Amino acid sequence: MPFVLNKFVFLFLYTNPNYNMEHSFLGLIEQSIRKNWTLPALTDYEGGTIYYKDFALQIAKLHAYFKAGGVQKGDKIAICGRNSSNWAVSFFGTLSYGAVAVSILHEFDKNSVEYIVDHSDAKVFFVDKALYQNLSAASMPKLETVVFIDDFSLEYTKSEELKNFFANTESYFKNNFTKDFTANDIDFHKEDAEELAVLNYTSGTTSSPKGVMIPYRSLWSNTVFANDNLDFIKAGDNIVCMLPMAHTYGLAFEILNSISMGCHIYFLSRTPSPQIIMEAFARVKPKLVLAVPLIIEKIVTRNVFTEIHKQPVKTLIKIPILNIFIRKKIKKKLIDFFGGNLKQVVIGGAAINKEVERFLRFIHFPYTVGYGMTECSPLIAYAYWTEFKEQSCGRIVDRMEAKIDSDNPRTEIGEILVKGTNVMLGYYKNEEATKEVMLPDGWLKTGDLGVLDKDNFLFIKGRNKNLILGASGQNIYPEEIEEKLNTSRYIEESLAIEEDRKVVALIFPDAEAMKENNVDPKDYVTFFEEEVKRINLTLPAYSKIQSFRIQEKEFDKTPKRSIRRFKYQE
Repeated sequence: MPFVLNKFVFLFLYTNPNYNMEHSFLGLIEQSIRKNWTLPALTDYEGGTIYYKDFALQIAKLHAYFKAGGVQKGDKIAICGRNSSNWAVSFFGTLSYGAVAVSILHEFDKNSVEYIVDHSDAKVFFVDKALYQNLSAASMPKLETVVFIDDFSLEYTKSEELKNFFANTESYFKNNFTKDFTANDIDFHKEDAEELAVLNYTSGTTSSPKGVMIPYRSLWSNTVFANDNLDFIKAGDNIVCMLPMAHTYGLAFEILNSISMGCHIYFLSRTPSPQIIMEAFARVKPKLVLAVPLIIEKIVTRNVFTEIHKQPVKTLIKIPILNIFIRKKIKKKLIDFFGGNLKQVVIGGAAINKEVERFLRFIHFPYTVGYGMTECSPLIAYAYWTEFKEQSCGRIVDRMEAKIDSDNPRTEIGEILVKGTNVMLGYYKNEEATKEVMLPDGWLKTGDLGVLDKDNFLFIKGRNKNLILGASGQNIYPEEIEEKLNTSRYIEESLAIEEDRKVVALIFPDAEAMKENNVDPKDYVTFFEEEVKRINLTLPAYSKIQSFRIQEKEFDKTPKRSIRRFKYQE
């Protein structure tokens, strides 16, 4: 009979007093699958749904493929594709086998994908068919097997045993994966807390990608924190997955947390247009939405600000008693945009525009801003929206410490240093880069600048590498200048950079707003001369914009929509 051995292993582990599934990441996932066996788990946009029992079965089948292909515990398995159910199966199948998942953003350019696959020493590559057609196999010589993630079909393998296995999978699975497959047949790897689980390559806002080594303790800590602090989420609840799964922000809170709590994940597998996102929210009605600032800012500026600047709303919103009703109406409109069942929006990945944030506070919208980095997988700070402090990025999370490298951490800006369970093991095959950020006593240099208040709330002020030194020695934070620029309805996005100790603004105009104002593209420079003058009135003398240039196309960005600053700085 199949799986008899697994059942004995299961019984041993559950009677072994030294094994605690509650303190094991894979233990949390395994428990959730057992507990939510008959609930829906994964649905692709306009596609089929698989239940937790199907999820477990697909993972078990993947283990059989790995075994036939000679995959050993600790081997690297690269995954690169659009968000999908099969991406999730590949990821959890890899970890639960005891291999290391190398998660690659499908939006990386061809050379970066090839570099990461080769640099990570990956033996197996799960990849979208369309993406693989543009890659060069010669640039990834260590690969032994390539499987198309679209349908789990075999593209290439060096293993004759695996070739034969793929040719006879139907009969194999018929004989070994019968209707008798139950929750007790799950056989997951039993990890060590310090064991490498994921290699996640940074998206390169300031440099080329580096392989962040994420241990199981970090996955466990992030997941448990989310379980403990998002207690309004219950098994069976729906969540829309629209952030890249290969980025730690989306992975941790749209995927790992959701699976650990028995949620039903809907994948927006193709590039989600605003219309697709609205349709998904209306259908799924999520309680929790995770987003980057750009999405929230566009929703507010384009769907709300345009309305409240019109009469009679513009006048009514200033009248103390009447504005209560106006605020409630606007808040309901925003809640309805997200499907009507919303409890909280978590904004991460970058700072949110101050004007947008003040407006969200004004209408009592349930939002919060968190802070993290790939090197912490990703959590460093978070607070529930009712506790959240405006302009902060939350309170330092459980099992983490933070300190500010300055004489007065509450008032004097300094680099943020963190330490704790979430911190990475280091950068893969890059000891020099590891030593640059990880101090001998365990503190990690984040590269971000900020202050920490008496309640342990963190306030980000900028990036250390972005800091501009003024002509008279003043510290100029380009993010603060960009925030002023981006409040203009005529500016889509901007960068403040240094040239010869002077602040220069790079401006990408909002074409729609310029058209509405009847400004011809040939007149953009003249128009923005006046706009920059207006913005300079709000800036200190030492940080005023000295000159500007018009960007003809959108800035190059990472998949989490952060501008790749290094491409625009000398």
